[in-house]
Amino acid sequence: MAKTKTARKTAVGKKTAPLTTTEPKAPLPTLRQGTKQSLIIELLQRPQGATVAEMAEAAEWRTHTVRGLLAGALKKRLGLTIVSEKTEGRARTYRVIT
Repeated sequence: MAKTKTARKTAVGKKTAPLTTTEPKAPLPTLRQGTKQSLIIELLQRPQGATVAEMAEAAEWRTHTVRGLLAGALKKRLGLTIVSEKTEGRARTYRVIT
């Protein structure tokens, strides 16, 4: 008994439609006042910005927690644009661009 090969359908040369979303993006979560996250956002909104050490001291957190908040909650979840600047005589400063 010989095995027979079945014909495979291939998509060679076929173009697929680009993925587009017709639904609007989900609204950004609202911020509660008086939380440590809102405190750090207020520090970042200052014209001079804030260093990781300043944010950690204000929120009574460790520095790795502040960096995680910047990357995870603020950039990814809330969609804030955070810029980082290295100035002479001061540690790296972070600010929110509005």
